[in-house]
Amino acid sequence: MAEITISTSDWERLRLKIRRKYRELSEEDLAYNPGEEEQLIQHLMTRLKRSREYVVFTLQKGLVNIENNRL
Repeated sequence: MAEITISTSDWERLRLKIRRKYRELSEEDLAYNPGEEEQLIQHLMTRLKRSREYVVFTLQKGLVNIENNRL
């Protein structure tokens, strides 16, 4: 089970932050539907070649200050 919950409105901002930091990710890589956080985490782990902890930390960090443009 995913450690985070991402709303649709928060995802739009968070997706932009992630795209800025990881320019190699495509729109398809960042496809997300509410309730599918686990699939998103798994996909990002594969594409970024990072651990689960890193991906979850990055997503949580982006959600903490959702209005801020920094990740």
